[in-house]
Amino acid sequence: MCTLGGHRPNVKGNDATGTTARENVGFALVEAAFFDLDKTVIATSSVMALGGTFYRGGLISKRTIVRGLYAQVVYLLVGADDNKMERMREAMLALTKGWDQQHVKELVRETLDVVLTPIIYAEALDLIEEHRKAGRKTVIVSSSPAETVEPIGEYLGVDDVIATRARLDEKGRYTGELEFYAYASHKADAIREMAVAERLDLAASYAYSDSITDLPMLELVGHPVAVNPDRELARVAREREWEVRYFQRPVRLRDRVPVPPKGPTLAAGGVAIAAGTAAAVYMWLRKRASPAS
Repeated sequence: MCTLGGHRPNVKGNDATGTTARENVGFALVEAAFFDLDKTVIATSSVMALGGTFYRGGLISKRTIVRGLYAQVVYLLVGADDNKMERMREAMLALTKGWDQQHVKELVRETLDVVLTPIIYAEALDLIEEHRKAGRKTVIVSSSPAETVEPIGEYLGVDDVIATRARLDEKGRYTGELEFYAYASHKADAIREMAVAERLDLAASYAYSDSITDLPMLELVGHPVAVNPDRELARVAREREWEVRYFQRPVRLRDRVPVPPKGPTLAAGGVAIAAGTAAAVYMWLRKRASPAS
């Protein structure tokens, strides 16, 4: 399984959609199905669900909470909108700077089955299997860190993932910078890069998402589908007569497919991990602020 990212692809015009390749190559192109992760394949935010893991794993402490950076991240997380995304990203990068990549990967892998697999949509699993049987390449495309997205991709049996990747120093620690942020138009850039490299027919491919921020990805394929759409995406879907689906049946993944044994993940992430950490801190602060019963 390969994680794309790290640079912007040099792809323009019809080459990005497969039209030029269709004209110049004498063999059939491959169709694909691209899935957003949070609230499309799983019923919540993957990094939010993992917040307690990092607290218990020693990556955050009460002393660090009191210092104030966490207060900033929690505030931005709870009140996040598109205008705050850049500030939140910077705060989270500062938060994870110096964390050891291998330790983070081990924590995620050890907890993933318990925390995340009970909240995967049965409808998404059925759809992934349907595309697989049709011979399409299946890809998870998520702004969550690759430490989270890669294991989920393995569990689901998808062919590839596109996820956020953090930069590491020579000791394998996060530098506070990103190699690639798989968000909004950057998702579409990575998909174009994959399409050119693997001769994917985007005009015949599918994409699924719940969020208006994924509009560039949805516009890139011939079969865009809004899943549990937010208000803005629902409006666009109605105007453009796109298919809309509603997933409502979270299931335990181990009840549907075999879960691989615990072990190291395949790639690095980091930025969105802090969002899950902030969620844990937020819950801790709420408990501290509640009057004793």
